[in-house]
Amino acid sequence: MRLWIFTLLLLTVPFVRAQDPIRERLERSPRHQEWVAITYDGRTVHTFVVYPERDTPATAVVLIHENRGLSDWVRSVADRLAEAGYLALAPDLLSGMAPGGGRTTDFPGEDAAREAIYRLPPEQVMADLDAVVDYARNLPAANGKVAVAGFCWGGAQAFRFATHRPDLAAAFVFYGTGPDDPEAVARIQCPVYGGNDARVNATIPRTDSLMRAAGKTFVYEIYEGAGHAFMRRGETADTTDANRRARDAAWQRWLRLLQTL
Repeated sequence: MRLWIFTLLLLTVPFVRAQDPIRERLERSPRHQEWVAITYDGRTVHTFVVYPERDTPATAVVLIHENRGLSDWVRSVADRLAEAGYLALAPDLLSGMAPGGGRTTDFPGEDAAREAIYRLPPEQVMADLDAVVDYARNLPAANGKVAVAGFCWGGAQAFRFATHRPDLAAAFVFYGTGPDDPEAVARIQCPVYGGNDARVNATIPRTDSLMRAAGKTFVYEIYEGAGHAFMRRGETADTTDANRRARDAAWQRWLRLLQTL
């Protein structure tokens, strides 16, 4: 009888996960990045700060994240702004709201973070942003000018914050809706710039009318064919040409407007 013995040789090949290009950009950035804990009235707002490489004080830009919380993408926007010469701060407005008192990264997933976003007390959001703006204004690297910019949920918060905070240099609203209260609009003391999508577009006539009636500066741009969140989606490998064109055009427009502050 012949006995055939087959030996299976198992080769262990380590699994290499493709690097997320957004995370890779953050990790390779030559700019100084740091997390700071901004505290007020017993509350702490964890904030991602990126410093520009320049020898003169810079205008600060406070970024208000989407309804998914402070993501790597928003942090990468901060890094790009610093690359362009601005002092960028991205607060995590879900600080202390995750299980165990954690922040965005401590939620089990985006859905849970999104649900928590819509439970945030509006007055807490404004107070958090007040604290971050005060912190930004007092940094030695800052020139005293502070603008805000927001995306989606954050875009609406940026517009609302402009009705609350009179000393802002500007508010940049990316696909966020404007306030519907004439008294709130009348309190705006800075120019407001908007970037919109089909859902948000329906609110433009009312916003434009209120801003004009109050004698305020409101300039918006509609990018044909682009969808909601085109600033983020325009960077993905599977994005549409319209989203990519809108993202590129909006970036250039944003930088031009920042130069006028």
